[in-house]
Amino acid sequence: QIQDLTFLTKNYCLTELYLNNNELTDISGALKHLCALQILLLHNNQLTKLGKTVKELKGMISLQTLNLFHNPLAQDLDYRLYVIHFLPSVQLLDRKSVTQRERKSALHLYNHKRSCVVQSIAFGKKFYLPQGTTEGSIRYTQPARRLMMLSGCEFGDHRNKVPFENPEDAILARAMTRSLMEFSSVDWSKVATCQERRLENKAEESPEKLTVRFR
Repeated sequence: QIQDLTFLTKNYCLTELYLNNNELTDISGALKHLCALQILLLHNNQLTKLGKTVKELKGMISLQTLNLFHNPLAQDLDYRLYVIHFLPSVQLLDRKSVTQRERKSALHLYNHKRSCVVQSIAFGKKFYLPQGTTEGSIRYTQPARRLMMLSGCEFGDHRNKVPFENPEDAILARAMTRSLMEFSSVDWSKVATCQERRLENKAEESPEKLTVRFR
């Protein structure tokens, strides 16, 4: 029949806390100092405010197991996704493992802009392509052309600012030796976290990587 949690104010090192089957209506200001907490059972109480309850638990970066079922707040729309999004360290919620699909849905629901960024994120890098080398799906639409340099003329020769007989040849020569830009995109929602790899204890499948190269 516990209704007040002020007696916990000096218990900073708790890692497990079982408060289920009591008469708690609000935990605001009572648990936020328990940063080392890993297991918290609050099921079968009278907690009604989902936002305030989750806000109280946000500082618990080690919290892995959380029970909130059989509380009025558990009837809120998208209750489970809300808790998963704002308490990302939780691995077991209401006796059910948090899946990668649920994390993806929670991110899409509560942070749609970031979800779009995650889906489209790419890493760019430059690499040198020697003259005359073709790479991947790159296609050169310009016809092959013999590049004729005037005798005695080289790049940087101040005697002749145009070392090629045809200025277009100089442009083509530079284009053929210009570096390429490569972008690789990965769907991070399909990449398991370190904790998931430890829990599943199985070989991780390599995520699909899409690479696009262009000049």
